Amino acid sequence: MKMKRIYVNEKWCLGCHLCEYNCAFAGSAETDMVKALKDVHINPRIRIEEEGNIHFAVSCRHCEEPLCARGCIMGALSVEDGIIMIDQDKCVGCCTCILMCPYGAIMPSGTGVMQKCELCVETAGGTPACVEGCPNRAIVFEER
Repeated sequence: MKMKRIYVNEKWCLGCHLCEYNCAFAGSAETDMVKALKDVHINPRIRIEEEGNIHFAVSCRHCEEPLCARGCIMGALSVEDGIIMIDQDKCVGCCTCILMCPYGAIMPSGTGVMQKCELCVETAGGTPACVEGCPNRAIVFEER
């Protein structure tokens, strides 16, 4: 099944971390970014990695056959319309999904359960916040 996914062009990534801030803001309940993120340790669902002078964003690739979902002992991970979602009420924070994900795209949320990119389906309603907030258009949301 073809669906839109997030893709990163590391040649264009400046390593500015704005995608992380936009992601964290999208996941907050606030309408003002300053109120949501000022003096707060952000916990985005995307993160910038650096290798030498290369910067790249790591986020869920929404695999067609997700090992993370297959390995979740609580059944907290499921695929809905091609998007891998985490049921926060079912997750017990065992970290099995972190071990199963070959891309390192699942991380602790800070509340004891796991989190990952869910393409902002519940918050942005269209284009993921990381894509909208990338000043250099290094992150795109498209079908390939």
